[in-house]
Amino acid sequence: MGVFNTINLGNLRGDIFGGVTASIVSLPLALAFGVASGAGPAAGLYGAVLVGLFAALFGGTSTLISEPTGPMTVVMTAVLATMIAQNPDNGVAMAFTVVMIAGVFQILLGALKLGKYITLMPYSVISGFMSGIGVILIILQLAPFLGHPTPPGGVLGTLEQLPQLWQNIAPTEAILGAITLAILFFMPQKLGRLVPPQLVALVIGTLVSLYLFSAADVRRIGEIQLGLPAITVPTFTSDQITTMVLDGIILGTLGCIDSLLTALIADSLTRSEHKSDRELVGQGIGNLVSGMFGGLPGAGATMGTVVNIQSGARTALSGVTRALVLLVVVLGAAQLTENIPLAVLAGIALKVGINILDWSFVKRAHRVSWHAALIMYGVMLLTIFVDLIVAVGLGVFIANVLTIQRLSELQTKNVKAISDADDDVPLTDEEKKLLDQAAGRVLLVYLSGPMIFGVSKAIAREHAGLDQYACIVLDLSDVPLIDTTVSLAIENAIKDAVALERQVFIVGPSKQAKKTLERLGLFELIPGTQLCKTRTEALQRALA
Repeated sequence: MGVFNTINLGNLRGDIFGGVTASIVSLPLALAFGVASGAGPAAGLYGAVLVGLFAALFGGTSTLISEPTGPMTVVMTAVLATMIAQNPDNGVAMAFTVVMIAGVFQILLGALKLGKYITLMPYSVISGFMSGIGVILIILQLAPFLGHPTPPGGVLGTLEQLPQLWQNIAPTEAILGAITLAILFFMPQKLGRLVPPQLVALVIGTLVSLYLFSAADVRRIGEIQLGLPAITVPTFTSDQITTMVLDGIILGTLGCIDSLLTALIADSLTRSEHKSDRELVGQGIGNLVSGMFGGLPGAGATMGTVVNIQSGARTALSGVTRALVLLVVVLGAAQLTENIPLAVLAGIALKVGINILDWSFVKRAHRVSWHAALIMYGVMLLTIFVDLIVAVGLGVFIANVLTIQRLSELQTKNVKAISDADDDVPLTDEEKKLLDQAAGRVLLVYLSGPMIFGVSKAIAREHAGLDQYACIVLDLSDVPLIDTTVSLAIENAIKDAVALERQVFIVGPSKQAKKTLERLGLFELIPGTQLCKTRTEALQRALA
């Protein structure tokens, strides 16, 4: 396996065209996210260039486009506001240090080959926190959309100030924001395939502000000090190190989820398979370098990736091309962006927030499952009003508990204790005959399917009346997996039987099940001759 992602010249035209097209899509979003985060448009452009370049070179998905995204921008906005509030002198440097920590965390996850576990969480949780992030992005853009600076205090601060913002609306900027949204919502799809709607909205909104509202006081991006960025020295304080590391883990985890979900979309479009661990390493290197040079954190971007693939890209050359095109803008085209109205960028970011909302699942979650709906809405509200990591952690915990409960209820039905022929257990004619001959003196305990800890109570119930039988046959032949809790429940049942001087026969455990029982020293409790290969053999020995 090479160091670099798949790059070859066999699809040169498609990769270059895909990269150029993706860069056109990225430009307005990078500017919008830079302004929305509070770090400035330059940070958005640096993030788009650096994350995009290094993730393309070192990642594990050939056609993935990486750049600042809505979810990453929302978290970065909160990090930047918190760090500046706590340490006005070094807050910005500390916020970009958090981006570096996120990159290191992603590299570590990839190096430890944990990529396949990142997206192993219930869809209701993913939907809830993505929708919550969408709502946060929408709320944070309301003030600039209406012509005002974003109030301090994040979501709650904006909601508290909303009546005043509405009463003191700046008509000109609100009109520009509305024009932007109208273009993004109503631009024909055929035209949208030729020219990105975000770029059209950016150009038209800027031209309208310059020629129709030239006399009005419109807030604009202004002069951007572009060129090669300065290095940000990692900055820590003993009081804030714990907070910074936690923020970095949150940012890194969100970037992993965002990127790997986008990689799955790329796989479905290209009929290929990404390398999740390498992708995390590539994303981590991109975010580490971006943080070092004052760029926003980024992740795999669905819109840019889809446009890239639809434009003909098939290798990582497209991602490199996109980054180089944006680099040209960063180095020499600052004057083209200084007149862009902030309300237009707010409209673009607001539309991204609307797109992040999982409308499909939100509308029908209650039809699928009330449990899923409650988890989804709960995670969404916790994401908006409390904290992302609390929302995801609590959501995953509750969803897993409910899933384990349902699985345990189903698996409990697979624990059967019988002393005569039972139609629910797949007995052969000979086995039925042997049970009939036992005349109720042999208890057959039949387990099937994976045995997880929720089943242990059912096993405990079945061995309560062991003193009524002379022999116990424990059939594990259809059990592929036994967890520790169930194996301890089985051990207790055997100990009780041995204490009552009852004979115990264990039938054909699988390799995994046998290994688990051996580690407990279970077979030392019973003679080795009573470990039987088949149920028939065990019943014959019991009768003897």
